[in-house]
Amino acid sequence: MATGHDTGPVQADAPVAHLGLDRVLAFGLAGASHCADCGEPIPHKRQQAAPGCTRCVDCQSTHERPTR
Repeated sequence: MATGHDTGPVQADAPVAHLGLDRVLAFGLAGASHCADCGEPIPHKRQQAAPGCTRCVDCQSTHERPTR
């Protein structure tokens, strides 16, 4: 059923258009096992301690640090 809304690739790619190649690749790996920011594996103990986390400890700390 057509809805009249274009949900093609241009719209889907827009959120990552401003990211560098490394960040885009990391974004593709993001999920339960890899950090959404750096793409490194999230340790199993962190996943257990913070279910649903999307960042490694280092990236989460950076994300939560207030900007001045």
